[in-house]
Amino acid sequence: MGAYTPLPSTAAVARAEEFTRERFIYEGETAAEALAPGSARRRALDAALAELDAGTKEPSIEWRRRFALLLGLERLLSEEEPRLVDGTVLSAHQVDALSGTLTALLAEAQRSNGNGSGNGSAPVAPAELPELASSAIPGEEDEDEEFEDEEDEPDEEPQDWQDEEDVDPDIVIDEQPEDPNAARRFWFEHATGAGKTVAALGFVEASRTGGVLILTHRRNLVDQFHGELRDRGYSKRISPALLDGRDSANGPVTVETYQWFVRNAGRVSDAYTIVICDEAHTALGEKTSAAIRRWAGPVFVGMTATGALIARHVTDLFPTQTSRFDLAQAARRGVIAPLRCIRIPPGPGVRTIAKVPLRRGEVDTEFDQEMLAELLDQTPFNMAIADLYKTRFNGVPGVVYTAGVRHAYNVAHSFRELGMKAQAVSGETPKRQLARILADYESGKIDVLINAQLLAEGWNSPRATICMHLAPTASKRIYQQRVGRVTRRHPGKEAGIVVDFVHPATKHDDPVVTLHSLLDRDVYRGGAIVVGPVRRGRGRRVRVERRVLPVTPDPDRRAEVFERELWRIAVDHLDYGEQHVWAALAGARVAPNGWRRAKAMLHFDRGGELKRRFLLTAVQRNRNAQLRLRALQEIAASRDAEAFDTAVDIMAGWPRDERREGVKIMLQALAERRIGRRDEANAWIWRLAEYTREVHEEYAIQRWPETKRLLGLLVNSSGGAHARNARRLVHATRKEDRRLSAALLAAALAHTPEAEEALRGARTRMARKPAALARDLLRNFPKGRRGKSRRRKPQTQAGGAGNGAVRQPRSTAAQPVSAPGTKNGIEPDLLDDDVELDEPDLLDDIDDIDDIDDADDIDGADGADGADGADGADGADDIDDGTAADDGPSEDVLTEAFEKKADNGELPPLDPSSRVDVEDTVADALAEVTRAVDRNAEEAA
Repeated sequence: MGAYTPLPSTAAVARAEEFTRERFIYEGETAAEALAPGSARRRALDAALAELDAGTKEPSIEWRRRFALLLGLERLLSEEEPRLVDGTVLSAHQVDALSGTLTALLAEAQRSNGNGSGNGSAPVAPAELPELASSAIPGEEDEDEEFEDEEDEPDEEPQDWQDEEDVDPDIVIDEQPEDPNAARRFWFEHATGAGKTVAALGFVEASRTGGVLILTHRRNLVDQFHGELRDRGYSKRISPALLDGRDSANGPVTVETYQWFVRNAGRVSDAYTIVICDEAHTALGEKTSAAIRRWAGPVFVGMTATGALIARHVTDLFPTQTSRFDLAQAARRGVIAPLRCIRIPPGPGVRTIAKVPLRRGEVDTEFDQEMLAELLDQTPFNMAIADLYKTRFNGVPGVVYTAGVRHAYNVAHSFRELGMKAQAVSGETPKRQLARILADYESGKIDVLINAQLLAEGWNSPRATICMHLAPTASKRIYQQRVGRVTRRHPGKEAGIVVDFVHPATKHDDPVVTLHSLLDRDVYRGGAIVVGPVRRGRGRRVRVERRVLPVTPDPDRRAEVFERELWRIAVDHLDYGEQHVWAALAGARVAPNGWRRAKAMLHFDRGGELKRRFLLTAVQRNRNAQLRLRALQEIAASRDAEAFDTAVDIMAGWPRDERREGVKIMLQALAERRIGRRDEANAWIWRLAEYTREVHEEYAIQRWPETKRLLGLLVNSSGGAHARNARRLVHATRKEDRRLSAALLAAALAHTPEAEEALRGARTRMARKPAALARDLLRNFPKGRRGKSRRRKPQTQAGGAGNGAVRQPRSTAAQPVSAPGTKNGIEPDLLDDDVELDEPDLLDDIDDIDDIDDADDIDGADGADGADGADGADGADDIDDGTAADDGPSEDVLTEAFEKKADNGELPPLDPSSRVDVEDTVADALAEVTRAVDRNAEEAA
């Protein structure tokens, strides 16, 4: 600024305020602050005073374009609660749109620096505007005419090229700016149902002198805007279109379509200082955008609900975004209704949707509609959809989007056949009939409106609750516009319900847009709130599923979902690879109280591969020792040879005590049932015996003291002597019973190949009956006790008590042998409580009944000379039961004694099925007696 400019007098300011109908100094401000030299308000005041001095009765078009909206927004936003003329208070996001525009206008005014050099700030004479010829038929000026002949008119866009003969090389063409009015075009994004129309009326309230032109893409929306203007108290400002230089300084408001704007480009009056572009994404067509770019006078404000989805295109025409209030923000703040989502897998005939090609349009990409309609418009499918709606949403108002007009009418027919109040509408529906149908929907006479795309934009019905995407879309813009029909709040409406016809596990990278891909959600849970506050117990119309599914395509985010929602994931809907990932994670992290739940979540696994993965991971990685043993038991019970072999390998890394318990479980399984081939069972048994070598060595030493010397010679020798000692040990085992022989071979440890070969041959001969061998090795483990041992109180005489009481002698004839707490007459201390050997399956192992059906499993079939039980090398009998020399009685003698007592009536008769228990009991008793004799001999020595 140059020299100091004195402040205008109070009278001059009052004259200017009356002239412009705007205030220049607000309460709490001083004249020096409000009218500082160079400020936008001071320049507006000086220009108004200059026009008053020139005798102007109303602000000029130049002044209105430069200052009317700016001063009006300052006035409106200076109020504590900005409101419309009818008292409607603007919400925070609507105020944000106004304040963002004001900030941008102030910045543009500062750039112009008051000299009129800013982009679009100076008025442009009509003669200087580039003339855009009207595409209307000459002489036809009907404003209500739809723009139907646009395709027939020649393309009037400037060409990107010229014929070489038309170019004069001597003419120098000045460089022209690409977009001179870009700095005065703004846009804001508000979710559908968040009140974009009210925000637009905020601009109407701000512009008291400048005209407002509202452009929309459909004629029915013109009527909707007119109704909104009347309801909000602006009916007197509604004005017909101003064309051909007509002017009005009373703030006229005109609502028209984009087609009308293109037809009348170049004739629209400069009295419009603000142009509001509703659904700004529809103004991106070539002719509409060109007409907007060529009109360099007014301020353009675009508003849309889907700007973020096509931001690159919107910002080409409207460079400056002033506010954003998207769907998620609106739902979280409670401005719109919360949204629930249900995914329904399409039928087998509709799964070929992936084969429908995508077609690129001007703004976004969409499925080929003809092929989509041909695929979906099938009577069985339409009837199934109608039955689904009646079953789950009968009586709930909704809107269904179909693939084409014919499909819409066919679906409506299916709905009506099932007794629902449904009606189809389309662009072919006469306007009066369409208005009547929409009115019947609002009044409740119709519950379901079925259309292709007519009701995706511009139609507002707070009653609509169900949005069913019967025809999928690949456009996020179209999808959000559809969803916006059910976001408006309404009494009794708990939430909008969106129905997507996709597989529940569909990811965001699928071409079909879903509510979760639109909002970029990580997890799908059927019927749950996707966005918005959760209000429990307020008229929920759908059942919320317990299971969830990860739907984000990002591997890291999917991993986070697995970590966070491991026990709620619907495993049966995951990909095969992710099912294995879940099984591994579950096996590693399952807790004792969740074991049954984890197994139940794999109920669909018919092949057992996932259960195997779950159990093996639990055996390998679970921190709970009891669960590792439990998983080991289930692997053994499954008779899965591959899993059994893997589990045996894993056990090698367990702690000593836990490994011992695991070996007992695996030997028990091998003793009770046949698992894998005989050679596999043989290898497993000796590997398990190697894991617990000290147990078998301890038993062998107790049974036969010579064991310590033989094992010492084997361990302390090397070379040829080591091999000879190994053969000496093998020869010694031939003279002992099978149990002791197995213990000796299990305790032996070879260092050379020759010794290993000798031991391997003996072990192979020993394992011709794997079940019997496993049972013999299992007996070598120490006898465990259940719970705490309690000392039995001495029995006293009748009527007497005290320490001097004398115990009554037990009469075996008067009392049964199998008393409570005993088993087959043997005290519990003589039994192995940790090993259960009383199942009927052991009878098969003893008699080898289950081996008869396989020729390879018949004893002696693989001998060298074919003799039953032949050794192959020397023909000696390989079964040593009852043939070894021992200090105590043999098993057969004790068995005969038990049978004799049973015959004499001293014992209950033996059941053939209990033979296994008797023999095991006898063997345990014999072993216990032998160990007692050995201990007494050692103590005496």
